[in-house]
Amino acid sequence: MLNRCSRGMAVLAAVAFSALFAAPAYAAPVSCPPRLPTCTVTVETPGVPGTGAEKPPAAPVSGGGDAAPVCTVSGTGEVMACYSEAFGWFNSADDCYYRLRNPQPPDGVEWEGHYPDGAIYVITCLNRIPGSNGGWVWLPAPPPGYGAPVITPRQLADRAVEQLGLAGAAIRMSIEGDALGTVGIPVWLWTEVSPSTWGPVTATASVPGLSVTATAQARLIVWDTGDGATETCTGPGTPYAVGLVVSTCQHVYEQSSAGQPGDAWPVTATTTWAVTWSGGGQSGSIEVTRTASSSVRVGEVQVLITR
Repeated sequence: MLNRCSRGMAVLAAVAFSALFAAPAYAAPVSCPPRLPTCTVTVETPGVPGTGAEKPPAAPVSGGGDAAPVCTVSGTGEVMACYSEAFGWFNSADDCYYRLRNPQPPDGVEWEGHYPDGAIYVITCLNRIPGSNGGWVWLPAPPPGYGAPVITPRQLADRAVEQLGLAGAAIRMSIEGDALGTVGIPVWLWTEVSPSTWGPVTATASVPGLSVTATAQARLIVWDTGDGATETCTGPGTPYAVGLVVSTCQHVYEQSSAGQPGDAWPVTATTTWAVTWSGGGQSGSIEVTRTASSSVRVGEVQVLITR
């Protein structure tokens, strides 16, 4: 935080001189208001030699849990905590942390003539050359990201999932509309394939300093055929066409749908989606299900024998 401290070099020199004849001393990071003629340096003994402005801690990285919210340094791609008790809130627009000066200084040149409007903030900046990474600044309002609700990459992944537009199957059957199927004859089951019904589909959710990208691919469809049976199909199914004899997903009804509501069997298709996400130095997977419904009418062949 020494970019605004050149006025205080005499004070620093005095401290350095006295250090030659005293126990090892440590000059704390310096925060200097703009345009002040002097800069006060706090000396503590004993201490550890300083190396310039301290660096905010890196955020922990996990395999997809609700870890600490993280932000990304634009210049380096490094992942850092969005909030630090020592440095405040991260502003991805300039890669700086902002902390409200407490207490606020009295009316003076550091207010740039704006007292008492706005506030004085202590800045700690990343991706800057040594000696130019901090200081005090007056701002009329909190900077971007300051005091905003923090969000974890996992929580942001949920937002990305919402943006994927995942849907249940676009149900198709070889018996549709008012057509009547026959007991013992396979009914073909499939879904029309699109990004929203089968995938793959990708979406990105972002907040200042953090983006998470999610990609979804349908994994299977469980068909509840309404007659007490289910069919699990690991693909979208084969569209029916005259002349085709093999279906990758089908069901054989053993009973007529007569007497059921609407004289039809209710059909429900539940699609299971596998979603993978990554962002903010973290990654994970989410399982999502979507359901669609339809119905099918099935009758029995009556054989009349006459003599």
